[in-house]
Amino acid sequence: MSVVAFERKQDSGEWSDKELSALVAAFGAALAPGTGREWETGMTERGDAQFYLLSPLPDQACELCVSRIGGRYILEDGLGRLLFEHRNLELVALHAKAAVPSTSWLMVRGVTLWCAIRNTIHEKVEPLLVEGEELLVQFVPQLAAFA
Repeated sequence: MSVVAFERKQDSGEWSDKELSALVAAFGAALAPGTGREWETGMTERGDAQFYLLSPLPDQACELCVSRIGGRYILEDGLGRLLFEHRNLELVALHAKAAVPSTSWLMVRGVTLWCAIRNTIHEKVEPLLVEGEELLVQFVPQLAAFA
């Protein structure tokens, strides 16, 4: 019996229009005009297609990545951790949609600012109020003597 070795069929490294539309539709809410997020495509070292969901400027860090390697679609987070893998792009797109961080950066910065202001007031103003109360406790009996 003869065995014929077939070479692995190499993908073109580019996304088809159908694949791109499925990915953009999955990230639709994340790519809304007010979010500041963008998407970009690229290739791995071996020429496999990749799709990146990028965070808002100025960082534009990769939040999620979908790669097509040998007919399989691989979903990873921005740190390169595997989130999901399957041959069906629609199924991967559903997992990608669920994996998108939904809290906007503006909201996170607003909450952080509020906590910083509240902490500053707590650390700086509260001791003044406590000291004022202690002074009041010490001087009220003396003020009562004048009344």
